[in-house]
Parts: sequence; C-alpha cells; structure tokens
Amino acid sequence: MELFVEQKRCLDCLVSSIEQLGGRVDLPKLEQIAELIIQTMRGPWRYFHTSEHIFEVGGSVDPIEVLAALFHDLVYVQVDQGVSFNISSALSPFVKEVRSQLVIRDETELPDDPMYQLVASVFGFIPGKALSPFAGQNEFLSGVIAAKSLEPFLPASTIAEIVACIEATIPFRPASPRGLSAIELLHQRLVSANRDFNFGWSDAQTIEIVKRAVRLANRDVENFASPNSSNFLDNTWNLMPETNHELTNVNSYTVGGYRRSLQKMEGFLNFLKPELVFQQFMQEPDDEAYANLIARTRKNIAVAKLYLGIKLITIALLEALSYRLGRDIPLSTMMGELRAPGFPTSVLEDYLPNKQIAYPLESQLQREVLDLLEIGRNQESPYDIKNSPVSTFIIKSIGFAETENFLKRAHEFFAGHISSEEFLSYCDPDVIDTITSGVMKLFDSRKRALGKVKLAHPTLS
Repeated sequence: MELFVEQKRCLDCLVSSIEQLGGRVDLPKLEQIAELIIQTMRGPWRYFHTSEHIFEVGGSVDPIEVLAALFHDLVYVQVDQGVSFNISSALSPFVKEVRSQLVIRDETELPDDPMYQLVASVFGFIPGKALSPFAGQNEFLSGVIAAKSLEPFLPASTIAEIVACIEATIPFRPASPRGLSAIELLHQRLVSANRDFNFGWSDAQTIEIVKRAVRLANRDVENFASPNSSNFLDNTWNLMPETNHELTNVNSYTVGGYRRSLQKMEGFLNFLKPELVFQQFMQEPDDEAYANLIARTRKNIAVAKLYLGIKLITIALLEALSYRLGRDIPLSTMMGELRAPGFPTSVLEDYLPNKQIAYPLESQLQREVLDLLEIGRNQESPYDIKNSPVSTFIIKSIGFAETENFLKRAHEFFAGHISSEEFLSYCDPDVIDTITSGVMKLFDSRKRALGKVKLAHPTLS
C-alpha cells in the first residue's frame, strides 16, 4: 500500500508539473516513470535519500523544482552499490565501465543525442571523462535520466532548466582556481548553452534560472542548518547505513563495523567547511539569510564532531575489550541486543552506575553534547538506540577536557599503531573495570537465561 501511495504521489507531481509548464501529458508513460523513480528510491540501502526526501526537496510551488527533485537522487552509486538495473539500459549508450570506474564514452562512441549533449553542456562534462562519486557522477547520470525521461513531454529549454537544478545539487564544491564558485560556473555554462541551443533566454531569465537552482540545492542540504542539532544528528544517523551496509544487519554488525561507520562520518565532518554547504548567487538567498545558514551549519558540525568523537572513544574501549574474545565480535555481544517490544533482554547499560559528573562543564557546546548523549537524539534508528548510556558514563567519568587526547589514542589503536591492551592501559582504570564488569554481568545474565531453558526441559542434553 505504501508503495502504491508513493507512486501515486510521484505521478501526481509529474502530471501537474508538466501541465503547469504547458507540456504534453501521456499518462501511461508517466506512470512508468513514476514507478521507475519510486522503485529506485525505495532501494534496500536507502535510509535518507528516499522518496520522502525528493518530495521535501521539490516543494510544491515551482514545477521546475518539483521535477528536478524527483530525479536528482535517482542515481546514487555508492549507496545502491552500482546503477539500478532498471535505469542502466538508459545510461549505457553514454557511459561505460573501465576498471570498476564509470567513464563517459569517447566521442566516436557517443550517439548523436541532443538531450545527452544538453546535459553534458550544463554540467561541463566532456567525452572520455572519468566520473567520480564525489564530483558530480550521480547528479550527472541522474540528469541524463531526467532529460531522456522528460524529452517526450517538455521542450529542450525547459529540460535545461531542470537539469541546471540537478547540477546545482552537487555538494560541497570549493571555488575554482580562478576564484569562481560552483554556482557562478554553472551560470557561465548556462549562458553558453543558451547560445549553443538557441533557447532564447534573456540575461535576466538566465539569472533567475540559476537562482532557482540555488533554492533547490539549498533545500537539498537544509538539514545542515537545522535550528535543532538533534535533528541534524538524526539525519546523520540515517546517512550512515547508506554507505555502511553492514549496519543494516541489526544485532549482527560487528564492533569494528560500527566503529568504521563512525570513523567515516567523523572524517567527513572534519573535512567539511561550513561555507561549502550552502550556495548563494546574486542575493539568493540574501546576505543575512545566507550568514544565518552558515552560522547554524558551523554550530551543528561542531556539535556533531564532539558527539562523534565521544562515540568513537566509547567504541574504541569496547573494541579493545572485544579483542580479548576475538577479532570480529558482534557489537550486540558486548552491549546486548537492541530491545524489542515484548522481548525482554539485558543490555550493558543495566550494569553501569548512574554516575554524577566528575568535572564541571565549561561551555554550552559541552552541555548540549552531554544532553544528546544522555537524553538522546530525537529519533531511534533501525540499527541503534537514540541515547548513548555507555558514552554518557565515560564522559561523566573522564570529563570533556580529556576527549581530545583520548581520541588521538583511539585513532592510533584503530590504525594499528598501538595494541588493544596498550590502548586500554591509557584509559582510566576505574572506567575500564566498570565497563568490563558490566560486560561480564551481561554474560552472566545470558547464562542464567540459558539455565532457565534447561530447567524447563530437563530431558534435553
């Protein structure tokens, strides 16, 4: 039923947007496109880039934005572990795989296809170019699918406006060597495309096309500027299983697997500059609104980095302890399974003391992070609880001042520069003893549970 509802919603968006733009509506063909979009967005590893996301990004006001949003995440190679079978046939005339990398076909191989040429012009991509997941590969291929899908219904100039919106969603791009922003370079390419394809746009129209692209691109990343850092972390936790597929195996992913997912996210946030998240072009958005977006983004990234750092310290302790049992121990072995309604189970937090803060908090940032650890994010995720009782116990014991040095040692352990026992020797002995005792009590609770089964079936051997 949910699939049917989403496909109907997508179809309604396609039909109403094309009608508003004066295009031709062919209901059976648009039904096929709606099915293609929703089936792809409901892929098994889609947790954040889902059907709901494309509806949110598109809004309901501008038909160009609505259509661009429907297609903008259709290809997501690193999430889907390749290109969906349902759309690969439409891309194969233009792209090939060379040594596990997607490459635009050479000029002699490319068909004479006006829609493909339009998309390549808007993106500035040339024949033979190797595509990168971090430099527009997904957006480019999504743009090709959008152009080819909409070709029977809309004029080329309108499709170019849609493709411009999709191009603008390529995230986190620094200025060019000449000091031009990604959106300024897009404007230059649209000026050229207007000339080469005879679209007939005025200078003012071209500027408005770019401004619309900025609006859609900023909406795509608006969670970075959420007024509530807990909402930002909720989205971060939804993003992690998209590129760390081990996390989808609830209660069986390993300590190391969970740690690697945290490391990836921490590495990304340490690299990310707040100024690269949102875009601005000719006062869209205006200076005050843009500055507020950047300020909120900077604050959310700071919260997330400290939060992830403490989570990494916690998982480092658990991973080092797990090495006393083996090298690929499920996290549920060390912490207990995620609790499910109607199925009581013991977890590590049951055996940790309710500790008072040993060191006073020194900033609002520390207070906010402690609340996020102790009280939790806004939402549970399918693979993790929203609060962090073990992390809360650790940070209340050692204080925030120790986290930087502690985290450096954790990264040395992750990299294999120090052994698990060397890392544990660096840690507060009382913390290690308490967590170790908690894990042992968790094991004892499992022994008692097994004993009950034995008593209930005395004839079993």
